[in-house]
Amino acid sequence: MFKSLASLSKSLAFKTLARGLSASALTATIGLAATTAQAQTLTAIKDRGRLLCGVSTGLTGFSIADDKGNWTGFDVDFCRALSAAIFNDASKVTYVPLNASERFAALKSSKIDVLSRNSTWTMSRETEFNLHFTGTTYYDGQGFMVRRARNADSALDLNGAKVCVQSGTTTQFNLADYFRANNIKYDEIQFTTVTDLIKAYDSGQCDVFTSDVSQLHSERANFAKPGDHVILPDVISKEPLGPVVRQGDDRWLEIVKWTHFAMLNAEELGVTSRNIDQALQSAKPDVKRLVGTEGSYGEEIGLTRDWATRIIRLVGNYGEVYDRNVGVGTKLAIPRGLNQLWNSGGIQYAPPIR
Repeated sequence: MFKSLASLSKSLAFKTLARGLSASALTATIGLAATTAQAQTLTAIKDRGRLLCGVSTGLTGFSIADDKGNWTGFDVDFCRALSAAIFNDASKVTYVPLNASERFAALKSSKIDVLSRNSTWTMSRETEFNLHFTGTTYYDGQGFMVRRARNADSALDLNGAKVCVQSGTTTQFNLADYFRANNIKYDEIQFTTVTDLIKAYDSGQCDVFTSDVSQLHSERANFAKPGDHVILPDVISKEPLGPVVRQGDDRWLEIVKWTHFAMLNAEELGVTSRNIDQALQSAKPDVKRLVGTEGSYGEEIGLTRDWATRIIRLVGNYGEVYDRNVGVGTKLAIPRGLNQLWNSGGIQYAPPIR
């Protein structure tokens, strides 16, 4: 097995020259070898017949299993979209529940093909673990939840509070930075798992629960009396959440990245799971490129011409996924906010397919 593309290239060069082939033939051979070497994840998924998707151990609205083992949620739907693009079947996914401490190691060791759970994109996570975040599917930020009876209007009112936080997360570091910067004292109570953290907050062991605002909405929805708890208006950090893949497989990186972009472009163009058949008859250039009636963009990343059509038909566009899982019509009732499209007041923005 060649240790690197460089060593592979040297070997090919020697063999090519020995056969008397031209330099152009050598270049083409090396290019083909590079493409093959960088398509290993997609090949493994097709050979296996299933996508291995890392998700959370249970977060309402994002990734959670029912008593029959059926997974649903915003992050789950992204995995379903990948499956739709590859297999024309959104159900060919095996979900692997992972806690915060094991999620990146599981990806690095190839236990999963993609990580799609509430994980913040940071520089150190890419460089230290040799991973790539493929984009931001959900713009979030860290916030605080307290009991309504505390009568707190802001995080600045939390001096001396006992704060529940999950260890080994960016949340823990953001908490320390914020309270130190504002000269506020607090008692930090750490928990390895979200389950233990929630139990501690619910039992009164902690005064404050801090996490990404999306998670606060998710957990509050499951309390016996959600109205007794308030999410404070303060957002103290940037938490761009999105799928993660291993470095070294550019083809798979492109597929995961453009799956997200296709869902955003579909919403912007007004193409939905309900009108996809009409979109296939559209004369609009942008729509034709999206649905595959013009160009070969899907084939260029190892998929089919109708890859985006498969995603939209079987899963939906970005807005459909957001609304049915976490939007204002669900029990989480999270406004789109920053996750609205760029032309509707948000910052979700996809490069064009062209």
